[in-house]
Amino acid sequence: MQLFVNLPVKDLDRSKKFFTELGFTLFGMADDMASVVISDETQVMLLAEPTFATYTTKQVADSGSSTEAILVLGLENPAQVDELVDKALAAGATPAGVKQEAGFRYQRGFADLDGHHWEALCLVQPAG
Repeated sequence: MQLFVNLPVKDLDRSKKFFTELGFTLFGMADDMASVVISDETQVMLLAEPTFATYTTKQVADSGSSTEAILVLGLENPAQVDELVDKALAAGATPAGVKQEAGFRYQRGFADLDGHHWEALCLVQPAG
């Protein structure tokens, strides 16, 4: 099974540049949408807000002032968490959420250029 998450964006070109700077590959680009490849089974579809609005009968949420979802990327180690979040911040993201360093969990978050909340998470399994 595959998962496609759809996100509205105000400026598609700006968002494509942002996710490319984080090291993601884009796939299936059109004038009004592009797909950020997370893995073989998961893609985040970036849709220009007018296009996104055609897929719903509800008002499109303002991600800059409300949170509808938190997108979490599972990574293998804390260094990858720091690397991804630091790249995001350098590319114009803002910090989001609260850094978590409890037990076997290491997590940091950022809001992308449209205010969507992302978290980078590493769950470290105990040795032995």
